[in-house]
Amino acid sequence: MIKTVMLMTLMTLLLMMLGQFFGGLEGMTFMLLFGVAMNLYYYWNSADMVLRQYQAREITEANAPELFGIVKKLAKKAEIPMPKIYVIPENVPNAFATGRDPEHAVVAVNSGLVDLLDRDEVEGVLAHEISHIAHRDILISTISACMANTITTVAHWGAYLGGGDNDRDRNPIVTILVFLLAPIAAAMLQMSISRSREYMADELGGEISGKPDALADALLKIESYARRVTMRRATETTAHMFIINPFSGKDVKTLFSTHPSTEERVKLLREQARKLKAGKGK
Repeated sequence: MIKTVMLMTLMTLLLMMLGQFFGGLEGMTFMLLFGVAMNLYYYWNSADMVLRQYQAREITEANAPELFGIVKKLAKKAEIPMPKIYVIPENVPNAFATGRDPEHAVVAVNSGLVDLLDRDEVEGVLAHEISHIAHRDILISTISACMANTITTVAHWGAYLGGGDNDRDRNPIVTILVFLLAPIAAAMLQMSISRSREYMADELGGEISGKPDALADALLKIESYARRVTMRRATETTAHMFIINPFSGKDVKTLFSTHPSTEERVKLLREQARKLKAGKGK
């Protein structure tokens, strides 16, 4: 919760800086009020906003008993309440978790995940997402997506309108820099809260599923599909939420990559699998 408050404060300060640049004191004051209102709104509604963006639909045990059973088993092992399950109508396999806490959590999977991966691989992916819920990553991840989108939009509006203070000249180069740096600052923030959490979710996911090799295989398959086809509704501001960056077809091995190297993740999961096998052999 402390990290979430820090994130909200940082984002509000960044909005105030943009407001001051484009509108002086009045702009900064407006952005302070706007930032506080957005923080409150995002806390309660960010998960629903992302689910609506991807046109996700809730499923029940009646219409997806196997998927429901896997999630129920993994949630019990992770000692968290049973999350809701949503399916996104996308043929490209991927998944993410969202919600404000384990009691209000959601696991969202692309329809392609179930169609293109085998059962053990699907279980590995779901275990990874359940781990994000258990680690309480989901609130900060979802709020950062919504806030990054807000900051990017405000920067674009400000640059498009050319600022709101007609009494002073504004250097067009500085305006362009603000136009570019605000989205970059949002991306850096996403990156900083995302990479280490993916390693931790992989580790716990391999542990509660008991199948780290299957999770490793799933990561390789999902990245292979993502390199060929980008999800139709994917956005840069929500890319960090997915188990594999949906923009893997682009150059994600950059300073602003939201995910650690899949190769490194697979290496660590293979090592975890070897240790589990060695432990069972004793």
